[in-house]
Amino acid sequence: MTNPHATEALQATAIAGIAGILIAGTVLAHLARRIRQPAVIGEITAGILLGPSLLGLFPGDLTHRLFPDEVRPLLSMVAQLGLLLFMFTVGWELDWTTMRRRKRSVAGVTAGSILTPLLLGFGVAAVIYHNHSQVNGEKVPFTSFALYLGVSMSITAFPVLARILKDNNLSRTKIGALALTSAAFGDALAWCLLAGVVAIVTASGPSGFTDTVWMSAGYGAVMVVVVRPLLARSVAWVSKRGTGVYLATLVTAGLLLSAYTTSKIGIHPIFGAFAFGLVMPRKPQALLEEKMLRPLQHAGELMLPVYFIVTGLSVDVAAMSVTAWGELGLILAAAVTGKLLGAGLPAKSFGLSWRESTGVGVLMNTRGLTELIILGVGLSLGVLDDALFTEMVLMALITTAMTGPLLPYLFPRTRMDLVATPGHAGSILRIPEPAGKNATDLAG
Repeated sequence: MTNPHATEALQATAIAGIAGILIAGTVLAHLARRIRQPAVIGEITAGILLGPSLLGLFPGDLTHRLFPDEVRPLLSMVAQLGLLLFMFTVGWELDWTTMRRRKRSVAGVTAGSILTPLLLGFGVAAVIYHNHSQVNGEKVPFTSFALYLGVSMSITAFPVLARILKDNNLSRTKIGALALTSAAFGDALAWCLLAGVVAIVTASGPSGFTDTVWMSAGYGAVMVVVVRPLLARSVAWVSKRGTGVYLATLVTAGLLLSAYTTSKIGIHPIFGAFAFGLVMPRKPQALLEEKMLRPLQHAGELMLPVYFIVTGLSVDVAAMSVTAWGELGLILAAAVTGKLLGAGLPAKSFGLSWRESTGVGVLMNTRGLTELIILGVGLSLGVLDDALFTEMVLMALITTAMTGPLLPYLFPRTRMDLVATPGHAGSILRIPEPAGKNATDLAG
């Protein structure tokens, strides 16, 4: 029988821990902004500092006193909710019409920025596999290991990229539009690849994998054929009667049920939230943004820092060996080269200069929060051990942090080719049409 006093004590500890998380995340996010870095850099750093990498080095085992093992499941639940809300907004903000307007250039940059780092990731996996083939006493199949490493290197975090573009006044340039749109659809493709990898990892043999594939296909069909029309009718009914006050609550319930369904199928809950965002109607846009998107974004912003802390508790920079630092160098070289070549060369083939093409590659090298989500899934599935997880988190931090400082050299203000139509960096729904001498090439 559960001791009610012990339960209350755990809940109180979790509440205090969340308060500390929010304070640390806010302070570090503010400092990150002061040095022209996205807030996510500060929030991820806060998680690492509160973990064994720094706080755990002090006498008294402060990390476990603040975040004891018994409390971490409660923190993980809060983090999971924030993650699901975030994934829903990612799916909702994708706009397939943008892809059609720039289909050639976007398709080229998207494919290159996914496939090149994916293949380089396979190569890195072959080199380091022998050091990470055992996780928690279980042997990790090389196929799962290589696929996971490759997919994690192919990610570009388009929400973080949108903020970087806005902060550097690049959100209304043809380069910014191309990079942001390619990142959005690249992420959509990467999530699909990741779903396949997760199905392979979790399936119990070939028959289990086949069952997961069929159930996933059936789930997708139901979402498109049944759920999407029902959502459209429901939103139209709410819009006609002006009762949008409960919209965010009902949508949250829907995305949680969708996440539960994908979890039972055998793929991660984040895919259910993402898919629910994809099938959610986009019109009437003003109503949905006010009554649905903003409340969910605000709730997610409060809970996501908890995810960074939970992630940081598994990152131990102090325990990295000389071999681990060498592996980090190899991972960084493959990740950066994969994006610079994979995105830059296709951009050059569509008429951009070498400076602009390099800029597209640098922008696509931004990984941020999206990378952490994928790495967290890999850690929970037992594909990544703690050492490799630490290396990959550092790679995500470094590749994201290097974007901002490089942009002023690649795009001096005197050379910026601004688009006349006002735009908004926060959503690819409002990316303007490209203009200038390369507009025809970029439009595809």
